[in-house]
Amino acid sequence: MQSEQVWRTELTPLSFLTRSVGVYRERVAIVDGGRSYSYAELGSRISRLASALRSWGIRPGDRVAYLAPNAAPMIEGHFGVPMAGAIIVAINVRLSPDEVAYILGHSGARLLVAGAEYAPLIAAARERLGHELPTVWLGSAADADERPDAARPADLTYEAFLETGSPEPLRWSLDPDEGESATISINYTSGTTGRPKGVMFHHRGAYLNALGQIVTAGLDSDSVYLWTLPMFHCNGWGFDWAVVAAGGTSISLRAFDAGRAWQLIRRHGVTHLCGAPTVLTALANHPAAHEAPLERPLHIFTGGAPPSPTIIGQMEVLGIGVTHLYGLTETYGPYAVCAWQSQWNDLPSEQRARIKARQGVSYIIADPMRVVDEAMNDVPADGQTMGEVVMRGNDVMKGYFNDPEATERAFRGGWFHSGDLGVMHPDGYIELRDRAKDIIISGGENISSIEVEQVLLRHPAVLECAVVAVPDERWGETPKAFVTLRPGRSAEEAELISFCREHLAHFKAPRCVEFTELPKTSTGKVQKNVLREREWAGREKRIH
Repeated sequence: MQSEQVWRTELTPLSFLTRSVGVYRERVAIVDGGRSYSYAELGSRISRLASALRSWGIRPGDRVAYLAPNAAPMIEGHFGVPMAGAIIVAINVRLSPDEVAYILGHSGARLLVAGAEYAPLIAAARERLGHELPTVWLGSAADADERPDAARPADLTYEAFLETGSPEPLRWSLDPDEGESATISINYTSGTTGRPKGVMFHHRGAYLNALGQIVTAGLDSDSVYLWTLPMFHCNGWGFDWAVVAAGGTSISLRAFDAGRAWQLIRRHGVTHLCGAPTVLTALANHPAAHEAPLERPLHIFTGGAPPSPTIIGQMEVLGIGVTHLYGLTETYGPYAVCAWQSQWNDLPSEQRARIKARQGVSYIIADPMRVVDEAMNDVPADGQTMGEVVMRGNDVMKGYFNDPEATERAFRGGWFHSGDLGVMHPDGYIELRDRAKDIIISGGENISSIEVEQVLLRHPAVLECAVVAVPDERWGETPKAFVTLRPGRSAEEAELISFCREHLAHFKAPRCVEFTELPKTSTGKVQKNVLREREWAGREKRIH
């Protein structure tokens, strides 16, 4: 575990488990439905998992895939797989069979750990894979589906697999050639513009990212974290490791449901949770939000898309603190935080919300971000001049698995290129204005889709919205808004366009509005690419 040097040990999240099992043995580590596990029990189960993997034949560097809900075995896998020297590949449970098969094949996974509820998806993916892939099932896969062939006779249930391992603490060490730079996980991107890419995290980055989450979220042994964020998403933004490091309690929520979330928040005294702005919207607008005051302070960390000042204000009314995080899969999830400053407390609520909507500054464990032009020169810190946000350092991926060309493109100029366009404010805080692919250029004028969306969300009838570029014969492209209205509220297209023109330059206002449900990813991010592709079908979309 330790190097030969007395003054240094390799950084890895595995050391968090060793400490918390020793210090917080009797504290509840995980509540999963009707079952709870102490830290002593968690340590024993993880040791069993790691030794079972080794006995089964998993060797250092092998990939072990997980396609599972937010449940105790997912947290166990984030420690047990690397403890066995292997690499965890947590897969999005809402992907298609083709996508799942591609990830299993591209990663070279030797074993799959899967939730029984996904048996039909996995059966279809294994047919496409072209070779046998042993699977360990969480529960009875045959019971989850009427088709008996959904599970193979050679497959094991998870609990039976654990029984093949030893509960004794397992001696582990990092790859002697790579040390803390050894890969701990591979996370696949959404693949909206092509095949998913496998983002490699290393032990050092995972360790430091978890410490960053502890500092940013204020986690300690009294913290109760509700898993509204999928654990497969950037390894749960590092909270899989961070909550264990702090000695806190994880509350499983297998699939997000706002009503169920409110029940668990009140029952367990939840102090922290994470989610995209759409998760905040669902919580704020659920009837249970106003049933009773919270007994413990609740803090929500949001990211994945810039939250509107409107939803931040709604959270404040409920007495819930909101912190805005920013990052990408390639940066272990959150890389930046809108670090709050006490002098902002006395500002009017609307101004506070606008500040909170900024992406902010780098985590304490990360290098400072830059906003640069095409020649990699820093843009003026005037809050107006747009450039691309670039990062480097501890919180940036090793690269893309088996894809050196994509890695070289992403790291050109010695920095990771986010593809996000933003501005640098005079106080050093950045604010995103758009994804490079989402910026709308109408008649030569740049229009930020985020800016238009945030105006629309100020209208009392609008619950959610997305703005994308659509083809226009005169201007090349113009903004179109897709809007979901609040239950029981109504609004006309002309009314919303007029509302935008009252608060924006007229050329920025959408030319048309479509009332619809918004397509979303499994993590709650609006899929603008789906809307955009539909509008540009049969037309050549200009590349910015």
